[in-house]
Amino acid sequence: MKKKNVIYGGCCLVLLLLVVEFTLRLVWGFGKMPLFAASDKYEYMALPNQSGVRLGNRYYFNAFGMRSNEVNPQKKHILGLGDSVLFGGVQTDQDSLATSIFSAETGMQMLNISAGSWGPDNCVAYLKEKGMFDAKGIFLLVSSHDAHDNMDFMPVVGVHPSYPDKQYPCAVAEVLCRYIYPRYIQPLFDKGTKELDPDQKVLAGVDIHKNGKVFNPGFNQLKTMADSANIPFVVYLHADQEENAGKKYNEQGDEIIIWCKKNQVRLVEDLLLLTKDDYRDGIHINAKGQRIVANVMEKEFAPLYTLIPQHYSLTLFISA
Repeated sequence: MKKKNVIYGGCCLVLLLLVVEFTLRLVWGFGKMPLFAASDKYEYMALPNQSGVRLGNRYYFNAFGMRSNEVNPQKKHILGLGDSVLFGGVQTDQDSLATSIFSAETGMQMLNISAGSWGPDNCVAYLKEKGMFDAKGIFLLVSSHDAHDNMDFMPVVGVHPSYPDKQYPCAVAEVLCRYIYPRYIQPLFDKGTKELDPDQKVLAGVDIHKNGKVFNPGFNQLKTMADSANIPFVVYLHADQEENAGKKYNEQGDEIIIWCKKNQVRLVEDLLLLTKDDYRDGIHINAKGQRIVANVMEKEFAPLYTLIPQHYSLTLFISA
């Protein structure tokens, strides 16, 4: 009798695990994370040729690791450069990205060349390796911390959970190891200070003015690349929630503003464009925020296409 109960209990446990596994996979998309690869030139980027649905949101990475459809040689290209705000993460559906909206509504293609905590120097290194894709314009989205967030090649791929390089053996293992253990169990035993990944540092308000490093050289390099190709270069300075609430950028944001004015680079400040309802956390924007960024993109590159969408209406607050 006891043996039968053990067998019965074991079968029920296996069945329960299978139900949980398939539910996590089919409903939430666990078990198939977007993966990353390290680079000795631009630190890291999403692996090419990935797609899936996670947390109800679709993601897709083309043959160049961009979060965009495959590069269409029949269309004019705009380079959309930036960090996790432009990248969107799995919390943003592919079609809700500002770059996707711009591409769908203008007939041009904005290539989403971004990754979490990338700065202008990461973008430059990528373009030097992959090329300019015959771009007709450059749109660079940065935040204040990018003024000094220079590449340091500290390993993050396969080290921090936000930059995995391989899948867990099953969805249950991913939920337990990636979410439950580090958030609820590890803190009970780990009394030390855990190193945060780059995006977590920003959300935690950690100052990444790295030991007085120089102003990020990528700004000047991108301007040189744009000038050499004779194409427009637009810098979009994104405020975090604290800056947005105070309607003022911090000291590093002011450095970016000064650089843009000194070098006569087109600057868009979103302090007066976004409200707290457009954020999903301290710095990242939700689908509403992505829509606003797409509107700015359409406005800035309107001379490159003939038809501005009829729904387009937005008052811009722009510093030149």
